[in-house]
Amino acid sequence: MSELDDFVRHRPRLLALAYRMLGSHADAEDVVQDAWLRWSNAAHESIESSEAWLITAVTRLSIDRLRALRREREGYVGFWLPEPVVTVDERTPEAASMLASDVSYAMLWMMERLSPLERAAFLLREVFDRDYAEIAAALDKSVAACRQLVHRASRHVRNHERRYTVDHAAQRKLLEQFIAAAQNADMQTLQALVSADAELVGDGGGKVPSFRHVLRGSEEIANLYSFMSRKYGSRVSYCIVQVNGMPGLSRHVDGKLESVQACITDGIAITGLYVVRNPDKLANIFAADVTSVHAQSS
Repeated sequence: MSELDDFVRHRPRLLALAYRMLGSHADAEDVVQDAWLRWSNAAHESIESSEAWLITAVTRLSIDRLRALRREREGYVGFWLPEPVVTVDERTPEAASMLASDVSYAMLWMMERLSPLERAAFLLREVFDRDYAEIAAALDKSVAACRQLVHRASRHVRNHERRYTVDHAAQRKLLEQFIAAAQNADMQTLQALVSADAELVGDGGGKVPSFRHVLRGSEEIANLYSFMSRKYGSRVSYCIVQVNGMPGLSRHVDGKLESVQACITDGIAITGLYVVRNPDKLANIFAADVTSVHAQSS
């Protein structure tokens, strides 16, 4: 197998790792491209495992890039949310590439609070199932230090993440009911479909209006969706799409994609909404697929 074939074989997993580290498609692609350049110039005869070598390279490049991004994002207007991976069908090549190892959008949001080293150790252990010796080699730390990193990260993420096992059919049915209520400005039904302690986080990036605080509670969130219907009427519509491998929503105004919304549910009600409105983050979405679904549902 040639060096190129070996790299291509591992590329989907490398891209999945870089995306989960950085929360950005473009930055993930850049990191994987940098890893390829290093791989193409490496002394391959001395490499025992191409997978381990490449994962180490992508991990270290991602840590460096994340540290730079954290400094850049200090001036970001409002909340910074990861770029969503949106597909109509989770079996598409794009979905298979970016979702090679499942991580919910809510967990990506929680991981923003971790340090780059904690994030890398957590992902390598909990998502990509690497042993501690491999993690130690990738991070150039001791095994004991890596265990501590994973422990701290896991404690933070698990303490804040709501863990439900809900099949996609139940989620889709709930979102269908939510869409009908939102389009009809049906406050009573909207409130019934949203958990009393639900949270909504919006990301406009200073490019479009968005809330600078987290919306909390069924009444506040229901009011927002009811207002959208009253303001835009039939000009606003919703579609169910796959957002990071789970049923979510795309919202359209005058046929144009206005936002992508990752929806967290317990099967009975919506418990979390992550609304990405920043047009820079929507530009990378598979517009043709989303538009075709919008056309079918209009």
